Amino acid sequence: MSTPLLADLPIRRLTHRDLSACADLCEDRGWPREEHKWGLLLTAGRGYGIDAPDGGLLAACVVTEYGSPQRPDLCAIGMVLVAERHARQGVGRRLMRHVVTETGTTTPLTLYATPHGRPLYEELGFKVTGSSDMLSGHFTALGPPPAVATRPATGEDLASLVRFDREAFGVDRTHMITRLPAFSDQLRVAEEAGKITGYVAAWPNMDTHVVGPLVARDTETAKALVASVAARTDRPLRTDIDVRHEDLLTWLKERGLASVASNSIMTYGIPELPGDWTRRFAPLTVAAG
Repeated sequence: MSTPLLADLPIRRLTHRDLSACADLCEDRGWPREEHKWGLLLTAGRGYGIDAPDGGLLAACVVTEYGSPQRPDLCAIGMVLVAERHARQGVGRRLMRHVVTETGTTTPLTLYATPHGRPLYEELGFKVTGSSDMLSGHFTALGPPPAVATRPATGEDLASLVRFDREAFGVDRTHMITRLPAFSDQLRVAEEAGKITGYVAAWPNMDTHVVGPLVARDTETAKALVASVAARTDRPLRTDIDVRHEDLLTWLKERGLASVASNSIMTYGIPELPGDWTRRFAPLTVAAG
């Protein structure tokens, strides 16, 4: 039996049953398996994949919708992966064209692009609107702790968190925010006079704790939230900070985190992301915008 052409292989929707295959695809490309993150993305978002003729997934990506389920306000694309043995054969381009055609004709799109992936996304019509700095390392407390008080979030905080997040992000992320208590090892808030002024999650990813989302009214509140989760874990921290938050980046580097990668923030169909970037410090994950 002849092997089917790559261009003839169907693109299908992925489900949670494909989690191990997605993790295998990550491992094939030298990425960590990140099964915990894949579980969230495949549950809260829509996965697309191409099955390889010799087994497993040949390619995959995920799309996370924000806003109304009937008519999303924004879609984030992430985890665009092609098996090493099929790389540089147009598979990633075909998968991305399918996603853009299916979602981008009616809904603005965003993604975080590595330097390697950026040329493809530019070819498809995405524009660079910003960048982020990925930091990783053991956090070492220096000097007096930030003056802003923090505490663990409770179930009673969720409605306020959703409202606060919507103001900063510009679109509704209820289906992601309400998953944070189960997904994260820590979910903490800052508040003043009974009103939430920021929140942060720290969730397990292989041997690190990823810090994100990090949303706060100002930089001092963001620092306090990071310090509060760092004090409650022995793992290295990893986070992706918008480069416009120079003060926070300097503060984190002074405390042991180092830059390990840089990503371009790109959009399709809108000139820039909605919301208030001054309050958005780090995403939940670059794979979900």
